[in-house]
Amino acid sequence: MSEITVSVTFRHIEPTASLKQYAEQKIHKIGKYFSHPLQAHVILAVDARQRQLAEVELHTHGAMIHGKEEHEDLYAAIDLVLDKIERQVRKQKEKHKVKRRGKKA
Repeated sequence: MSEITVSVTFRHIEPTASLKQYAEQKIHKIGKYFSHPLQAHVILAVDARQRQLAEVELHTHGAMIHGKEEHEDLYAAIDLVLDKIERQVRKQKEKHKVKRRGKKA
């Protein structure tokens, strides 16, 4: 499990400790896929039409993984975007395994 530096930005909504803590807990679960330090930037926002938006940028060793979701509930939007990020991470790890197959260590 790697160390993850998480920054949370609130746009057009009042920052709350519970939302920040929830996003950080969810992001730290993705650390199990990596052995090196990561940086994550989470943006939680409400747009002009009152849609709840969650956006995550995960900076890994040599790549950036990005996801964005909207939902009526901000907690649900966080869950949805992190599911999307986790799928992308697993896909990237699987590609890396396929490339290394057959090579001596």
